[in-house]
Order: sequence, then C-alpha cells, then structure tokens
Amino acid sequence: MLATILVVSSLPLLVVAQSAASLAYTPVYGACPSGFNLVRQAGFSAAGNQTLSPQEAAYISARKSNVSPNAWKTYLSNIEATNASLPSYVSGILSGNSSGIADYPNLGIACSGGGWRATMFGAGVLNVLDGRYDMSVALGTGGLLQAAQYLTGLSGGSNLVGSLAQANFPTMDVLAFGTNSTDPTYTWGGWLSQINQEAPFTNATQNSEYLQVLIEEVRGKFEAGFAVSYVDVIARDNGRHFVNGTDLGNFFDDSLAHGAGYTWSGVANVSTFMSYEQPFPILVATLLSPNGNMSTVIPNSSFIVPTSNPIMEFNVYEMGSYDPTLAAFTPMKYLGTMNESICVTNYDQSGLVMGASGDWNTFYNTSESTFEASSIYPIIEALNSTLPQTNVVLDGTLFPNSFHGPTTEGTFVDAGETVIAMSDGGSDGEAVPIQPLLVKARGVDTIFAIDSNQDWGNAYWSAGGSLINTQNRINALFPTAYSFPPVPTNVSEFITQNLSTRPTFFGCDSSTEAPLIIYLANGGPPRNGETPLTNVAPNNVTTAQMQGFLDQTYTIATQGNPANASSAIDPEWPACLACGVVDRARNRSGVERSGVCSSCFERYCWNGSTYGLEVISGARSLYVSGGWRIAGMVATSLFVLAFI
Repeated sequence: MLATILVVSSLPLLVVAQSAASLAYTPVYGACPSGFNLVRQAGFSAAGNQTLSPQEAAYISARKSNVSPNAWKTYLSNIEATNASLPSYVSGILSGNSSGIADYPNLGIACSGGGWRATMFGAGVLNVLDGRYDMSVALGTGGLLQAAQYLTGLSGGSNLVGSLAQANFPTMDVLAFGTNSTDPTYTWGGWLSQINQEAPFTNATQNSEYLQVLIEEVRGKFEAGFAVSYVDVIARDNGRHFVNGTDLGNFFDDSLAHGAGYTWSGVANVSTFMSYEQPFPILVATLLSPNGNMSTVIPNSSFIVPTSNPIMEFNVYEMGSYDPTLAAFTPMKYLGTMNESICVTNYDQSGLVMGASGDWNTFYNTSESTFEASSIYPIIEALNSTLPQTNVVLDGTLFPNSFHGPTTEGTFVDAGETVIAMSDGGSDGEAVPIQPLLVKARGVDTIFAIDSNQDWGNAYWSAGGSLINTQNRINALFPTAYSFPPVPTNVSEFITQNLSTRPTFFGCDSSTEAPLIIYLANGGPPRNGETPLTNVAPNNVTTAQMQGFLDQTYTIATQGNPANASSAIDPEWPACLACGVVDRARNRSGVERSGVCSSCFERYCWNGSTYGLEVISGARSLYVSGGWRIAGMVATSLFVLAFI
C-alpha cells in the first residue's frame, strides 16, 4: 500500500445543510488579482541568485529596524542585571555600539516534532527565552524570543508555533491555558489539552458522532470540487485546539466555526505581526509523492519518504521549498490555485497547514494489516462512506499542484501531478525543522534547536537523531545548497557523550560558514532528582499535568552544563548562552573569544569527537519505563521515530 489508498464509490451524497464551520472552511474561486504570479522562482544558493519573497524581505527588514535594536538591548540588560561578567564584545554586539560590527546576531529558533510532548516541551523552552516571563528575565535568558528573527515548527512544534502566531503572540502561559478575554473576536481558550484529540469522549458512540461532525465540516470543500483527506478531518479537530474560536465551554457547540476561516496567510493581519513583534513563523512538512518517488519503508523507523523529496515550508506569505529540486514558491493566500486566471482563496486554513506539518499517521500505511489495525482506519472509512472519492491518496494532506508542468527551475518530482500530497515534516527523519534556517538568503547565523523527538525505544527521550539525518541529507544531496556544522554520525555517540542531556554547541569552528547550533534536547530528567515528567506520549493532558510538564521543562532548559559535575545547575549558563548567540557576529568583527566566553565554549562545544575538552568515558544512565538502565546499551540505530 505504502501511503496510497484508492477509493472507488458511486454512493449518492447525503443532502445535509452545511454548518458554519463547513461554510467557513470551504475554499473560494474568484478572478486572480492584476499582476498575479502563480509561481516565484526562488533561485539556487549555489548559483548566487537565491531570493526571499518581497514580503518576507520587507518584514525582516522592518523587524531589524523597528524591533531588533530594543529587543537586543533589553536582552543585554537582563543578562547584565545578573552581574554576569561578559566580555566587552558581547555587550558591544548586543547594544549595537561595538565598533566594526555592522549588525546584530541573526537568530532562528526551531521547535521539533513529537506530538503533545513536543508542543509542551517547546513551550516550556520558549518560556525560558521569553522576555515577558519574570523568572526568565531574572535568570538572564528572557528576551531572546523577542530578539529572534525566525521561529520554525514541525508537527507538535508546528502546533506550538502555529497557535502562537495566530493567537497574537501571547505568553506561553496564556497560549497553553487560554485567556478569559471578553472580546468576541478573540476567543482564545488555550490548547484544551484535557480534551482528547479525535476521541474526546469515553463513549465510543459519542466519539463516532463527533467524528461525523468533523467530516460534515469538510463537506463544503468536497462539494466545491476539492479532494479531501483524513487530514482535513484532523484540521477541524486542530481548529478546536490550536486556532482561535474555541474555549472549554463551547468546545462541543456544533453551531460554531471552531477556527474555520482563520487562514495561515491571515496571520499577516494579526496586530503583533503587523507591528513586527513576532519572529517570522515557518511551518514545515515533507512532500509525500506516492507516484513519483516512494522509498521502501524501513522497519521501526520514521523514513516514510526518501530524503530526496523536497522539504516544504509554509510561511505566512508563501508555500514551497528552497531545495534545489524545486526552488520555487506559490502565494500562501492563493494556495490551491493552478493557473493565473482563476484564483483560489481560503484553502490555507490554519488547522490544515498545522495538520500537513503533523500528519504522522502516514506511518501506519505501510501494510494493509498495519493500516486496518490503526486508529486512522475508521476515520478514513467514515470519510469515504460520507464523502466518497476516486483515486485519492487519503492519508496525505492534499493540495492542488501550483507547480504543475514546466513552471520551476528545479527537477520537481511531482511536476506531472495535478494534486500533491504532504506528510509529517519529520517523515524523512528530520524532526527538528532546521532546513528553513539554513537557507542562505535568510542569513541565519545562530540556530537554537529545541528537540523533543523520540529517538529510541520506548523511553521518549531525544538523542540527536534528527540532527544526524539533516547532516546526512545535506552531505549526500545538497552539499552546496546548505551549510551545516558537523554533528555525530550515530545516536549512540550522542548518548555516550551526554550531548542531549545538557545544552551542546555545534559548529564552534569559526572558519565554517554554517550557523552555530545551540542544541537543547528533552534528553533526560532534571539533574536535581525530580521524577521524570517530560518523557511521555500523551493523547490528552490535564491542566495540572500540563503545568507540571512546563515547570520541569523550565528546570531542564535552565540547568546548563555545570563545570562541577556534582552541581545540578551551571550558574554561568545564561552568560554562555549569550556567548553562543553572538559568536558569529563576534567572528565577523574579527574579535577573539575571551573571558567567560572562552571557558563556555570549552565546556559547551562538541569538537568532533568529544564533548568540549573533556573526554567522557562510559555510558550514561537514563530513566526509562521500568527503571534505570544504561543508555549506551539501548539504541545505536541511526534511524529515529519522529512522530510519537
């Protein structure tokens, strides 16, 4: 089967009055605006002609002019208030007053996949970087979120980044738990994680009825002539959890739109986006291409699609890929359009875009028996019985192919398809959405990579597999298009060197043009002896569990890598973080590392074979289901399970 489900039926459609959600979810045809271009050629970095969209370039330019100077100065003030002894070049760079330094650091933050675990862990880490959180300000880490230029999300991280952007960039506390706003146009009830996605009831009959409501909410799209899939159904559930319009009191009110009509391109009209206060948000998916290029499924791995398939990004203005195999984009507002005369709007529903990034259920469609035993089978069966279709891939996220025909410079694998399908952004094993931050036209010089992917066994801990797979993809396929710093070649090296149980810097060699990566993983429990709370794969989370998870994430993200092995916390971590953030800007100025930054880089850098200057012997212990065991004796496989 391998992700291709052919549905053949001639059952008549039931005549059902469309709900408000169905009407708001339905794409709309209309005349294209004057001067409309369906495809923008993005160019190739190797040829030196790579470009951003005019809208993105304008946003970043305005943010650098209007927001960045004060954001960096505020961040510097927060660090200096801790009495950290920073080298003068750090203060000079962050204040914008250092002679010979023409710009501020260009920081990007990447939030990984990993389901609800990744959504919550990413939020907990962003809280540490948020200048609106008093504890983070006092620690000296708060303010980096406000200073970052880019924020990327994938799968569970896409739910975090997507909901954060469309909810008007609230604090993490408000994002997770909601607000009691009386403004009827701003009904943000939080993630409502206590309500199980897809199966909110304990009663099977009620869950079936809920599923049917979701299916009816995509009827308008179907009857307008667009193919619908399992992910459209999930998009409507996403609308209740991650899009404006739902709170705990109205979750089951079928008369409401529940996020339908909130489009991803519509984020451009959100006040914090219009004032350039948000880092530029990008969500990541992977092209599925069942007809053009489908790999053999690797047992017990996440490799559903080959790494040669383009990594697709959804930013507020465009959808497409900078991979040389496509190197083209189409306008986000007109997603679903296939010519330059008749344009489609309202296709880019926020819940659908998040669903495209998080469609990990393709993993189940590796054999007929696996598929029929999976949780998605009854959903697809119900969808087909209600809205029957022919020759449609039902387990991918479907988009009319704007890149159909000879419209791109790259050798696009799906150029001959009228509909393209996408799967989870981690379907090729890259669950940390770093690729958009490697685009040379964006000029990102530091990446704060948040990893909550499951890399081995049933432990639900992270161990660098996504970075390894990114390294392998770039080295094998795109060595001139992207620059990526060296990382270990296998998960066991991450484990034995403790690279994922504490922050690690990759790319400390100043001679490389690759960004410096500050890697912070959900790699183990806190060192203070707390019972592990973050190595879970929940379907729903109570508010108390959510708070406990966020609190423990804060502990993990602030403990650093102490020089004294018996210490639980590195008091220099905030200063070391600042040293890492400014290091590429420091290198551009020709200044040598000095002071605390020198010792920080000795302690936090991976130098190609060991962690820092210390050779670490033996294997570490990690808490996993059933007790403690030696992690070095667990998984040594390169492959990772990106979706759980």
